[in-house]
Amino acid sequence: MDEKEMKFGTKAIHAGVHPDPATGAIMTPIYQTSTYVQEGVGNHKGFEYSRTKNPTRDTLERSIAALENGKFGACFGSGLAAIDCVLKMLEPGDEVISTNDLYGGTYRLFKTIFEKYGIKFHFVGMADAANIEDHVNANTKLIWVETPTNPMMNIIDISACAAIAKKHKLKLAVDNTFATPYLQTPLDLGADIVMHSATKYLGGHSDVVMGALVCKDESIAKEIYRIQNSSGAVCGPMDAFLVLRGIKTLHLRIQRHCENGREVAEFLRTHPKVDKVYWPGFKDHPNHEVARKQMKDFGGMISFSLVGNKLSDAHEVVRKLKVFSLAESLGGVESLCGHPVTMTHASIPKEEREKAGIVDSLIRLSVGIEDYSDLIQDLKQALN
Repeated sequence: MDEKEMKFGTKAIHAGVHPDPATGAIMTPIYQTSTYVQEGVGNHKGFEYSRTKNPTRDTLERSIAALENGKFGACFGSGLAAIDCVLKMLEPGDEVISTNDLYGGTYRLFKTIFEKYGIKFHFVGMADAANIEDHVNANTKLIWVETPTNPMMNIIDISACAAIAKKHKLKLAVDNTFATPYLQTPLDLGADIVMHSATKYLGGHSDVVMGALVCKDESIAKEIYRIQNSSGAVCGPMDAFLVLRGIKTLHLRIQRHCENGREVAEFLRTHPKVDKVYWPGFKDHPNHEVARKQMKDFGGMISFSLVGNKLSDAHEVVRKLKVFSLAESLGGVESLCGHPVTMTHASIPKEEREKAGIVDSLIRLSVGIEDYSDLIQDLKQALN
């Protein structure tokens, strides 16, 4: 069957993956090798050196590309290494328009690494994509989007951003980490590049750190591969194997994350000590209709703030949680909680955080695949 005709669950298990030609092994082997013997100068089997290409990583790159309905995939040592690759396509004097609510590590990379090399960044509220056009000028080269955003779960209209990018001949890159290709495929909505922290839902088991890029355009792919090989920020074969294994259950896990997320979000909204709940599945969530249009479901990521907005209250709640573990990261089978102000978004200045709604009492949940009744009971005891 042609991969393009496969439904998502079949793709997750089969797309890009073939039995090992040497042994017939159904699982792609971990090719733990740095180099490959050549029969003669330039006469090899497609592999010369594992920084450039490795059979395990090669299989994973094909798999992720297929899930995103792309043609070319590239995997890196972390999500930030993947973002770093995209930014290295720019030159001093170029400008980037990004959302004002995004992962703190992305903000830190933009501001403390690339800004000093002469690249200028504009952080814009993109709930109304029309705001982007106010910042477009002759130097603008890239629009960088997260949707849902981290940690406020804002929804950005990818098709509207793509129309603006096309109009001004810009590149549009979308961080699809929170949604995963099971819930949305940005390339189909007009994006040029999709980025993943594969550490999160693609791996799904909190046992690997990795990033990925996917695109359809061959000229963009050539530049990605050139930078990937030249900079060398690649993932190892063991990590590639772990993400390949994780992807095989992606559709099943995301279904459960979404089911549990709905139950937890609705519980939180009724609790007297909870002020606001940010989850795109609510009908009154900003851009809920956009989420319905571009996503299959609403995911398992939720943020909420507490009545009184006290830092000490947030610290007390996360300390008391037992099933939810206080930890960086997200997207694993186990439920995690985090405090953005002191953890994932601490690198963003307080003034900028608060403009985006990241207040002192905000708590971010990565709702896992446990029984949701246990998750609700855990939240109830911590809040009470």
